[in-house]
Order: sequence, then structure tokens, then C-alpha cells
Amino acid sequence: MSYTLIALQVRDAIATLTFNRPDKRNAMSDDMRTEFIDALERVAADTSIKALVLTGAGKGFCAGGDIAGMQKRMDAPAGEVGFNGWHRQQRVHRTQALLHTMPKPVIAAVNGAASGLGADTALACDFIIASEWASFSWSYIHRGIVPDGGGMYFLPRRVGLPKAKELIFTGRPVKVDEALQLGIVDRQASADTLLAEAQAWAAELGKGSATALALTKTILNQSFELSAHQVFAQGSQAQGICYTSTAHRESVMAFLEKSAAAAKE
Repeated sequence: MSYTLIALQVRDAIATLTFNRPDKRNAMSDDMRTEFIDALERVAADTSIKALVLTGAGKGFCAGGDIAGMQKRMDAPAGEVGFNGWHRQQRVHRTQALLHTMPKPVIAAVNGAASGLGADTALACDFIIASEWASFSWSYIHRGIVPDGGGMYFLPRRVGLPKAKELIFTGRPVKVDEALQLGIVDRQASADTLLAEAQAWAAELGKGSATALALTKTILNQSFELSAHQVFAQGSQAQGICYTSTAHRESVMAFLEKSAAAAKE
């Protein structure tokens, strides 16, 4: 698939995916979501890619759902609104799940406003780095809808339940300083260096064994819902796979060879 509403570049094993509707503050249209899904599937399947950076073109990260799409849904025949909405939700959830379960580190480089679905999309990443122009708002309440991009799952895990309720109930904007204080943002960078710092961080995170990273992330993503016994069980299975990996064998052999050489000195 060729892309027009997103851009995907890969350099030095780091993929950078850019929302590319700057005139619409990168609001997520149906066509843009189709391209986004395709790109996420490609990045997940490409073993040469070690990490992903997600950002936005222009002044905004992502302004949320496309208003034109909302108008189209309202103009549909009454008997089709419910099913059309259900179908759209399936695609939204598929997109967010692909991002959340990406078997490699994912960093959101938030360059401007992340509103509604845009804020949820940033939260679906493993880490968030933001510029001084970044802001976050779970503005669904202003459209009479609930957060549908994972915010009701991800946000309480970052800020706690009462604060998540306050931010979602009011839909108020959160500037970058407050976002850092609350734990919404992990790091801050200047607008000029944001992307470079995100890519460097991604390279650092992606250095380890791809097998170990993917399995660890899968288990950690479930750790709040699992019992200790279940985490141990999944960890045991994952470790069995790691024992057979090339990365583990090469690491152990290199250590043993180094130790043997040191003993001869």
C-alpha cells in the first residue's frame, strides 16, 4: 500500500510513522486509519525493525476523530447508524490493539495537541516524549461520547483512577508541565530536538534481544490483570522460548569465551 495520509520511514532499524494531515491537525479519518493499520502490521512483521516512533506532521500530534466522518455517520439512515458505529469501533480497537501489542518498543513523540483519540493513541504507546507545545485532552465529553481509543484503560494506569475520572469527565487540556507531573509524559524535549531524541531513545530501547523484548512486553501489558502465579507461569513459558533463541546462545557463548580468555591471562 502507498501512503498519503501517513508517512513511514525506516532508518538504522528504527521506524518513524508520521500522521500526515497537518491541515486537519492530523485528525484520524477512515482512510487514514486504513493506512495506519497497514503500516503497523508492516512494522510488527518486519524483524529488521527494532522500535517504532509515532509523531505528527505540522503543529499537532492528532486532533482525534475526523469531524467529517462524524457528520457522515449522523447522515446515515437511522437503521444503519448502530451497525456502522459498531463496525467503526472494531477498526478503532484493532488499530489501538496493534499499537499496544506491537512486539517491539513504541514511543509517541507528541509535538502538539493530542486530543480525544489522539491522546488515547499516545497512551497506547509504551512511552511518551513531548515538546513544550504538547498538550493532552480527553475531550470526548464535549462530543457526548465516551473514550473509545483505550483511554479508560490506559489513563488510570498512568495517573490513578480519581485523576483519570477528573480528566475524562471535564475534557480539559493538560499542558506538558502538568502532564510530566502526573506521569502522562515520561520525558520532555524541545520542539527542535523532539524527533531526534525520540529516535535515539527508541534505538536504546531496541538494542536488546527482540525475542526477550517481545515476550516481556506481552506479559507486562497484562501484569495488572494477572495474579502473581499467572505471571510466573507465563514467564516460565517465555523463558523456555528465550533459552532457544540465537540472541541468548550468542550472549552466553561470548561471556564464556571472554571468561576463558581472562582465566588464561
